[in-house]
Formats: sequence, C-alpha cells, structure tokens
Amino acid sequence: MKEKFTFQHFVIRQDRCAMKVGTDGVLLGSWAGWSETVPDRPSIPFRRVLDIGTGTGVIALMLAQRFPEVQVNALEIDRDACLQAAENAKESPFADRLRVIGKSLQDFCRSEPSPHYDLIVSNPPFYSSNQFLESPDAKRDRARRTGTLTYPELFKGVKQLLGANGVFCTIIPAELSESFSAEGYLAGLVLTRRCFVKTVERKAAKRCLLAFARQRTFPLEDETRVLMTPDGKLTDWWARLSRDFYLTAR
Repeated sequence: MKEKFTFQHFVIRQDRCAMKVGTDGVLLGSWAGWSETVPDRPSIPFRRVLDIGTGTGVIALMLAQRFPEVQVNALEIDRDACLQAAENAKESPFADRLRVIGKSLQDFCRSEPSPHYDLIVSNPPFYSSNQFLESPDAKRDRARRTGTLTYPELFKGVKQLLGANGVFCTIIPAELSESFSAEGYLAGLVLTRRCFVKTVERKAAKRCLLAFARQRTFPLEDETRVLMTPDGKLTDWWARLSRDFYLTAR
C-alpha cells in the first residue's frame, strides 16, 4: 500500500493511518451534494461541512476543493490519524478552511449543540463489534468496527448537528443499505438519494451511496452505477465524477 497518494490539488500522506485512501472515500467525496440525475434541483449553499471519522482527511479535502466557500470541520478519534489528517490539511491549498478535531462524534455533539451544518459526510465503520475480522492490523480492525460509533449513535449525532436544509451523505456496503436506512428513519431523517455502485456491470452492487435530510422535497432519487467498463476503463459516470481529483486517468 502506498504511503502517499497524490491527487491533482493535494497530497495525502497515510503512513500513520489504519485506513488508507480507497475508492469508497473518493466515491463519497465526489458524490456528496452532487446530482446528475436531477440537474435542475436547487443547490444548497454549502457553507459549513462536517466530516465524521475523517481518517487521512481525503474526503474533507475533496469537499474543500469542490466547494470553495465552505469551512470544513473533520472529526477523528484515532490520535495518529488525527495528526496525519491535520498535516495533510495544513499542506493543502485549503488549510485556512479546514480544521481537524481530535474528538469522537459524541464528545463533539456535547460541545456544539446547535444544528448548523449544511453538509455532513461519513465513511463509517462497517462491521459490528462481535464480527470476526481476519486482519493482522489491529488498528485497521478497530477502524472498521462500529464499537466506538454505532449506527444509532451516528444518526443521533447527525440529527443534532444537521441544519434545517442540510444533507447527510454516507457510503456503506450494499447489503446493509436497508438496515442502515431504517436507522435513519428511526432518527427522524428521510432518505433522499440512493446510488448502488457496481465495480463492473456483471457483478452485484458492492457499495451504496446514501443521502438523508430532515424532509424530502423531491421524489427519491434511486439509481445503480458502474465504475469500470468490460475492457477495464472508467465508465463515463465515474470519469465525470472523479475527473477533478485523480492525477491521471485510471
């Protein structure tokens, strides 16, 4: 695994982070707050953004690049990852608009009770604390488990911090989309967009991008997208979505 990942406008150093830069993070950072299906949808003026569990800081940096007016707060509970994300932010062109905070979501909610974030994003832990994961990297295992942030706790924090017209975007395994969405409804949030993502057309969807809001003003936007063509090239959709980030065509 590379210890440095170079994007067009910033560099991610990741030697101290358990979770490295991957397609999931780039998908979420590219997709959050964007819609090709409904191009005439009124855009939300994103000014305050929160990234929960920022890891390397890649999603926070992508959002700072995409929305030039935003101020981004990025939460990270792991000390090494927090320090590295802060270094990545400091060395980027967006250093004055990005703050990395070494707190859990639960602690952060106690210090910021007002619901004023226009966009909240999270690439959350996937696995429950009682699932067995075969990995020699204990820190990576911890980062992938929901023990420190369960889905109900995540939605509780999002509900508290999300502005009246705000949007919460996330990416999860496709097989968890129904149960995860149900947690959102229980918390009082409504699913507004859902995008299942396949690696190639012939395979089942591996990931699901989800967007929630306090209320739905448009019909649910529901789609399935594919990353790679049969000959190994980027699909038009994925090429358009990621073109401002990857250094070279993949």
